[in-house]
Amino acid sequence: MKKIFVLNIIFLLTLMSSSFAAATSNDASHKVNNKNGENIKYIKATKLIKSAKKLDKKGKVEKAKKKYKKALEYLLKANVEKPMQPDIFNYLGFTSRKLGDYENAKIYYLLGLNIDPLHIGINEYLGELYVVTKKMDLALERLNVLKSCKCEEYKELKELIDNN
Repeated sequence: MKKIFVLNIIFLLTLMSSSFAAATSNDASHKVNNKNGENIKYIKATKLIKSAKKLDKKGKVEKAKKKYKKALEYLLKANVEKPMQPDIFNYLGFTSRKLGDYENAKIYYLLGLNIDPLHIGINEYLGELYVVTKKMDLALERLNVLKSCKCEEYKELKELIDNN
């Protein structure tokens, strides 16, 4: 019950903040999207995440965390500008998880799944979160959602579960 309450609060705050941003922005001075309609802050965040992942693989954890923190800032702004996007929630969850904030990561992932229950990335990353937090039954539920996708995300999550 507490989780549902928290999710509803975050949902309402997201809507309120996006309404406030829309009411206070000036289209000429507050450019949200590029000419193709893409959210610029989201694009910057994904580039930072990609770079941080490479640093993580090289063992440069502190440098990676700095990039994840910056990406999180961009994603929060992207969510205000274009709320209720599963891809934004996916990366909000991912960056939060990488920064060790498992509770907010879970909230973001669940918000994304409320919009798109079959989102491949969210299901994989939420499954990874459940493995890290020793909730294997819930990780297996996420794996089961991915079972029919025949995708790399299914293989990666299955391998992680099998190795834990």
